[in-house]
Amino acid sequence: QVQLVESGGGLVQSGGSLRLSCAASGSIVSINTMGWYRQAPGKQRELVAAITSGGTTNYLDSVKGRFTISRDNAKNTVYLQMDSLKPDDTAVYYCNADGIFLVGAKRRWGAHWGQGTQVTVSS
Repeated sequence: QVQLVESGGGLVQSGGSLRLSCAASGSIVSINTMGWYRQAPGKQRELVAAITSGGTTNYLDSVKGRFTISRDNAKNTVYLQMDSLKPDDTAVYYCNADGIFLVGAKRRWGAHWGQGTQVTVSS
């Protein structure tokens, strides 16, 4: 089994900052890409930021210059530093990791999700 445990969400005023963390553990062989998605009420889940094991990053246009994604490969942990937060950033944020995992005794490519953490930005 693979677990992704997120932390760091909460309530913050507009213009404030939060830092999300997501630690992956369990039957991991190797993780390729780790990313953060978000889903606001009534909207589809969208990719906010992602980072490969080599450090290549990509961001949703609306968060460029405000959010920074980073990871610690040794700890299988990904972070999302969110600055200059806006009310439109309010959503449940989910961590995702894809790569090779053990399913029984076999190596399989797959993707896993965290349980989500609420981020609320008040105006």
